[in-house]
Amino acid sequence: MSAPSPAESEPQATDHRAGFACFVGRPNAGKSTLTNALVGTKVAITSNRPQTTRHTVRGIVHRPDAQLILVDTPGLHKPRTLLGERLNDVVRTTWAEVDVIGFCLPANEKLGPGDRFIAKELASIKKTPKIAIVTKTDLVDSKQLAEQLIAIDQLGKELGIEWAEIVPVSAVGEKQVDLLAELITPLLPKSPPLYPEGDLTDEPEQVMVAELIREAALEGVRDELPHSIAVVVEEMLPREDRPADKPLLDIHAFVYIERPSQKGIIIGPKGKRLKEVGMKSRKHIEALLGTPVFLDLHVKVAKDWQRDPKQLRKLGF
Repeated sequence: MSAPSPAESEPQATDHRAGFACFVGRPNAGKSTLTNALVGTKVAITSNRPQTTRHTVRGIVHRPDAQLILVDTPGLHKPRTLLGERLNDVVRTTWAEVDVIGFCLPANEKLGPGDRFIAKELASIKKTPKIAIVTKTDLVDSKQLAEQLIAIDQLGKELGIEWAEIVPVSAVGEKQVDLLAELITPLLPKSPPLYPEGDLTDEPEQVMVAELIREAALEGVRDELPHSIAVVVEEMLPREDRPADKPLLDIHAFVYIERPSQKGIIIGPKGKRLKEVGMKSRKHIEALLGTPVFLDLHVKVAKDWQRDPKQLRKLGF
């Protein structure tokens, strides 16, 4: 074999890989937490309630040999509303366009009808390589983990899915997260980086700010409020009359709910809950944008917005 020419020995030109991967799985399978662990910062909204992710958030993982762009889709599910149907369309479109699909299956729950529903859909997408990712391994012992790995292998054989890899990870314990990135890399096409070094997501800042507010709003309401919260950032403007070394960003945002009766739940007694939502999200927003923020939050009712095409459009779906 002859020695490579100088141009060939440059990793940027030939050996570097770059491409898109998406994590799929039923709601709450650990997709967003895994995205955050891989990127190393908070880009995808996480919550212990299913169906939290509504926007396709791309997290960008920069490695010396590769750039991995993670597309975080909503959980695929049997739709009951117009919003549900639209979310499923987003998922299928994404699957057809990425270079690798990671199927997330929690280690601590036996495979169920929801997993099979997704696996069957995956089986129909022939060309895209698929990795089975066993998440939340910190919650099980080695016997339970082994049983889950065998069950996933079986599921693939049954449906004719050839797993490129089956990888156990714990995003919370940061176990095998780097290994996962290493295993995805060779499945990506050879390509120079698609995004500048240092970029972590291509989501507009306003969308990410809205997601951080929504995450904080969801946190304390658990079962009182179904998933009927949407957040729209109306404007983000630097405060005029501030010295250059003491900037302040004014953010005005609306938290939308479906019914007037939900307003009190979000606002809380004497406005206490809304204040907490503001304080919590402001901390994350300041960390994300790297600047002090004044956050102005208002709660509005958008009646049955999940079922109304006009409202869905207005709220960005």
